[in-house]
Amino acid sequence: MKKETIFLKLSVFFIGIIVLAICLFVLPLIARDAAESSLKMAYVLYSILLVMYVTAIPFFIALYQAFKLLIYIDANNAFSELSVNALKNIKKCATTISLLYVLSMPLFYIVGEVDDAPGAILIGIIFIFAPMVIAVFAAVLQRLLKNAIDIKDDNDLTI
Repeated sequence: MKKETIFLKLSVFFIGIIVLAICLFVLPLIARDAAESSLKMAYVLYSILLVMYVTAIPFFIALYQAFKLLIYIDANNAFSELSVNALKNIKKCATTISLLYVLSMPLFYIVGEVDDAPGAILIGIIFIFAPMVIAVFAAVLQRLLKNAIDIKDDNDLTI
């Protein structure tokens, strides 16, 4: 492993561990508290938790793609179609996460109305816009990388 990417690889690994721990330990605690609250709120909170568990799947796929991208950089294949495909997959995963949270936004609204907590709606908005920022960033990097690959191919063909 090269020194330049070892920190990034460790960061990706620890982010995955933290999110996995949240999925395994924190979200079940929230579900148990929801079961003890009113029946109407329990169904709403269970639905939000279900969305959170479903969005964990594309999140871990995107983390894996980021790890693969770092491996390509280590192997001096940063300017390759493999890297472009990894960025495209990251973009798709981030967009999927955002769309799932957009669809679940009415649930956050119900929680905000019942608990009289407008902060619940802001949390839902953060869950929407954070992955969208990542999707836009990945799309920009994908486009730049594709242009760099095209320029590199043109220069390779020039005598």
